[in-house]
Amino acid sequence: MPRAKLEIADIFRRYGPAWRQANQGHISLDQLKVMSAIETCRTEALGGHVAGCAKCGHHHIAYNSCKNRHCPKCQGPAARDWMEARAEDLLPVEYFHLVFTLPAEIAQITYWNKRALYGLLFRASAQTVMTIAADPKRMGARLGMTSVLHTWGSALMHHPHIHMIVPGGGLSPDGTRWVGSKPGFFLHVRVLSRLFRRLFLEGLLDLHQSDKLAFFGDLAGLSEPKAFAAWLQPFRRTEWVVYAKPPFGGPEAVLAYLSRYTHRVAISNNRLISANASTVTFRWKDYRIKSGDRQKIMQLATPEFIRRFLLHVLPAGFHRIRHYGFLASANRKANIARIRTILGVEQLQEDNKQEPAAEVSPPTLREPCPCCGGPMRIIEIFRRGQKPLSRAPPREQAA
Repeated sequence: MPRAKLEIADIFRRYGPAWRQANQGHISLDQLKVMSAIETCRTEALGGHVAGCAKCGHHHIAYNSCKNRHCPKCQGPAARDWMEARAEDLLPVEYFHLVFTLPAEIAQITYWNKRALYGLLFRASAQTVMTIAADPKRMGARLGMTSVLHTWGSALMHHPHIHMIVPGGGLSPDGTRWVGSKPGFFLHVRVLSRLFRRLFLEGLLDLHQSDKLAFFGDLAGLSEPKAFAAWLQPFRRTEWVVYAKPPFGGPEAVLAYLSRYTHRVAISNNRLISANASTVTFRWKDYRIKSGDRQKIMQLATPEFIRRFLLHVLPAGFHRIRHYGFLASANRKANIARIRTILGVEQLQEDNKQEPAAEVSPPTLREPCPCCGGPMRIIEIFRRGQKPLSRAPPREQAA
């Protein structure tokens, strides 16, 4: 894949040192680690290998990737690997895409309490769908779902929301039947919205009573129980945004769509237009426009652009992709096998899966030769800070 003309890494390398100096003491360790990873990604600082074509003799250097989940360059290969791993979970049923969004005022305190409130957002949205679907008056089924946390809007502002992909149906309470949703319809959005609102606010109040929330600035007074209860009261009456998109065209479309969502970062390199010490210019979508061209150009001061990008750094060890119901990791394989049997779908046979070669020497890379399409093999490995002995042009390729 050719290198983008401008990358987040370029901005961090050129203007990151000054930004770190100006904001010393106000940057978290997680944010500093993300900046460092992106700056060194696919450079000789991380080492790499020299690949050679077995047919035409073409050589090139491939530097190692940082593999940081916030790095725009690393998410393409990660999405591809994730998609391959999830392919066997697909079912021949309709799939639905739900979006659960928090009010802007609550999103503000969510930023100060990322681990606690992002976790609550996951739990409340999943419990909402599973509770309503299990109601015999609705569907009467035990669902499975995959939830993905996004924390940004197109303009890079803090906007936490959950994207949820749900098969259109589930297992009966006794686990012997598949209970499908109505064609083209999943669950009532307003019912989902109101239960989600109640569950999230109850969880928020529990966290406050357990003294697990922090408040700053103009909202520092919310640490007092009475002030917090009064602040929450208006949110119990407003409508919270839960959006259900039309069903997908088929399971394959679901997988391709979901892999883009699971490994998306706040802004991709191809949205960048220009950058200098003063400003960064990039493309964004204005979703307030209902029809016509939503594509806009935004220009931010360079320090503000870096700040907005780092708003979306997740706490260390926090999982942004989670599976629930019959897709929960512990029993996923057994549940999928049972559902496929119920639906009369042929199981993927382990014996038919291609076994990897016992020994491959030298290893053959996944990407073919860019010149002739022949197999590329590693002919030299060099470690962090070392330079390759073989002379070859560097290539923008993950190792």
